[in-house]
Amino acid sequence: MIKKLLLFFCFISFQIGFSQSLVSDNTIVSILTVGTADASHSLYGHTALRIKDDNKNIDLVYNYGMFDFSTPNFMFKFVKGDLQYYAAAYPYDDFEYSYRVENRSIYEQVLNLSNAEKEALINKLDVSLSSDDKFYTYKFIDRNCTTKVIDVVNGVLEGKPIVKKNVDSKTYRDVLFPYVENHFYQKLGINIIFGNRVDDQATIMFLPLDLFDNLKVTSYKNQPLVKETNVVFEANRPSAFSFLDSIYSLIVVLLLFVLIKKKTMQVTFFLILGLIGLLFSLIGLYSLHQEVLWNYNVLLFNPLFLMLLYFMATNNEKWIKRLSSICLGLLGIYMIYMLNKIHLFIVAPIAITTAILLFRLIAPGKFAIGRGRTKPY
Repeated sequence: MIKKLLLFFCFISFQIGFSQSLVSDNTIVSILTVGTADASHSLYGHTALRIKDDNKNIDLVYNYGMFDFSTPNFMFKFVKGDLQYYAAAYPYDDFEYSYRVENRSIYEQVLNLSNAEKEALINKLDVSLSSDDKFYTYKFIDRNCTTKVIDVVNGVLEGKPIVKKNVDSKTYRDVLFPYVENHFYQKLGINIIFGNRVDDQATIMFLPLDLFDNLKVTSYKNQPLVKETNVVFEANRPSAFSFLDSIYSLIVVLLLFVLIKKKTMQVTFFLILGLIGLLFSLIGLYSLHQEVLWNYNVLLFNPLFLMLLYFMATNNEKWIKRLSSICLGLLGIYMIYMLNKIHLFIVAPIAITTAILLFRLIAPGKFAIGRGRTKPY
């Protein structure tokens, strides 16, 4: 409650300060880009707007990345895709301090705008903050802190100059992949929960650092749109290798499932994959996020494994072999479909392990479990 009151008073001061007189050459409008961090919500950085005028003693950040953890059913709303984010204005010093504490880089790009354009932008921000326009439904690609800043700045400039430059054949998945280079399990989780949408060509500029790079080469009225770039804070983030957070630890765990030829290991493996697949299926039915729909990874994390466990528990040899063959066929289709996907190599160990265990169910005499036993179930 106190935080909300402070934000409210900051906004009132902001409005009063600029309503007293028009903007001047001393008024600075800049786009702030915050670097990445290890936490899931900060993997891709952040974008905000800064309005500064030393003559009026104003230095505020306009932040579209605000959300309220106390929102009823917060997690369900986030998963469904109807969680409301909102914009807020608050002191720049607070903004900078918070990201310095998190050891995240901060870059500032001062925009080359006329006084009329500055005033139009500030008026647009005023209207947004004082109305329901400050709320928006967050979408990972289509509507986030970066796209909102682009929209509000483009909205007051002729010809909407801030656009994605050099659109190539990269997909959204290709663009996202490097951001989790040193976080294998986050990389794995993100790539298996995302579906077909992120394999589309990346035509939308939605990542903060992409906006930062594009602004460097953006022209407006035959001049660079950015007239000054400042490194406010350069974080020192060492990228040390961690065996526990690498593909090698996953391979070790999967080898245990292959080498320890016990029914409990099979059951555990198929239970984990089946439950993940069921979760993906339910999210696909429930969520409004386009990124998680049509998730072909359910062919690997197959909900049919849960049905297979039932037949294993009832020793139904006929349906064990039949359903195992179906799952193996679906796995083969999945691997063929994955041949041109950037995340093939990180799911390949899981696919290989799955294939081996399914083969053991299809041909138990050839893949015996335990000494002197020929049945895997």
